[in-house]
Amino acid sequence: MGKDGLTAGITGLGVYVPERVLTNFDLERMVETSDAWIQERTGIRERRIAAPEENTSDLAANAAKGALAAAGLRPEEVELLIVATATPDMLFPATACLVQDRLGAKQAAAFDLEAGCSGFVYGLAVAAQFINAGCYRNVLVIGADTLSRVTNWKDRTTCVLFGDGAGAAVVQPVAPPRGILSLYLRADGSGSELLKLPAGGARLPASPETVQAGLHYLHMNGREVFKFAVRSMEEASLEALRRAGLEPEELGCFIPHQANVRIIDAVAKRLNLPPEKIFVNVDRYGNTSAASIPIALYEAVKSGKVKPGTAVLLVAFGAGLTWGGVVLRY
Repeated sequence: MGKDGLTAGITGLGVYVPERVLTNFDLERMVETSDAWIQERTGIRERRIAAPEENTSDLAANAAKGALAAAGLRPEEVELLIVATATPDMLFPATACLVQDRLGAKQAAAFDLEAGCSGFVYGLAVAAQFINAGCYRNVLVIGADTLSRVTNWKDRTTCVLFGDGAGAAVVQPVAPPRGILSLYLRADGSGSELLKLPAGGARLPASPETVQAGLHYLHMNGREVFKFAVRSMEEASLEALRRAGLEPEELGCFIPHQANVRIIDAVAKRLNLPPEKIFVNVDRYGNTSAASIPIALYEAVKSGKVKPGTAVLLVAFGAGLTWGGVVLRY
């Protein structure tokens, strides 16, 4: 909480997803899989795929425009712009700088944040610190990814999982009881091999050999990531709730990272949460990485599942390995 008695809270949300829909039936014609197999193991029916001319910055800017409009904020009033992404337009400059220019947010500092699928939760935590410290009053946090660009569409174990999209939130000082009630972030780099994009950085620069070996595609140990996901999201949920002074039954809505419905169900069962308190849209978008939680939060608000005053838990896990939770009162 800041010295003025206010605290950081979300005042506007925006979403953008590409027009192209890739269904499980489409995937049946691309790899050896089936709609029944995909739905049984993931809960996914379809996902959105960015058009060839669409980049992560395009998705992010479109989502940001919606969030700014919802908050009644002009681009030139934004003081800090954070883009959480694992698929930047380029290694540098930061995608956030491209978005800043696209929006006309000329007064804003801008940087990218890379925490995999936990990126939006990490971004909210960073924004809250700047606001509560009194450094900024208008922060824009965007989660955006085009995972279709780093997905091996011949690998049936991964290509069924991912989609593209962006979600954005304006974070500003708000009066209690609204606002962010608690934050919890963790990482364990010893698990970095479980989920990675091996080539394209300084360790393995692009070369004919890295391309031929498929090292510019996402690589994942699905079995181990599944176990980590359930364990870490349960821990993050309980610790974020403890720090907020709430019990699971006091939650109005649980919004987990939308990676896999079996993961979501397992975590909800461990928290003893009834189905009506859990928001799930993974069936329509797949795993959109850092965009997953803001897209879900936006839809939960639009559907009326999250209303003013609702206690909401956002929890995620991602490459790094990273994980974390945020409890807020919308």
